[in-house]
Amino acid sequence: MKEYKFYGASSCGSVRPLESVAAALPWLNSPLDLYDALSDGLWRLETCAPRLQDRWASSHCTLGQCSITAFLVQDLFGGLVYGIPREGGTFHCYNVIDGARFDLTSEQFGDEAASLVYDDMYPQSRDVHFAKEEKKQRYLVLKALVEGYKG
Repeated sequence: MKEYKFYGASSCGSVRPLESVAAALPWLNSPLDLYDALSDGLWRLETCAPRLQDRWASSHCTLGQCSITAFLVQDLFGGLVYGIPREGGTFHCYNVIDGARFDLTSEQFGDEAASLVYDDMYPQSRDVHFAKEEKKQRYLVLKALVEGYKG
């Protein structure tokens, strides 16, 4: 069995896609399948946050992908998006669905990931995040890539 290193990987395998999504994306059975697709080339430089693009590489593909990924997970599986406060007033986003707490993009933090506090204290709003047009556009690109993925 494949070893996943993102936060909460062991708790999200039983999370299932929304009924409306399952028929459209038959390859998607859990967030683990989504992670596989994203790390197989769907996370790209063009979907990375602009301020981090100079550090992005396919070998470090989760960098700058957190909010657009977390809201895409919400679209596909439901649940809530929460944030972890970061320097500069930003938030790192993650998902909570039916008691499963996971962060598909936690690997971007390397050793620092162990110090992230997933306490569900800061609910995140799609409207606030997507008020930034560039972020909304990156999300739409990622969403289209996932919808076109064949597994």
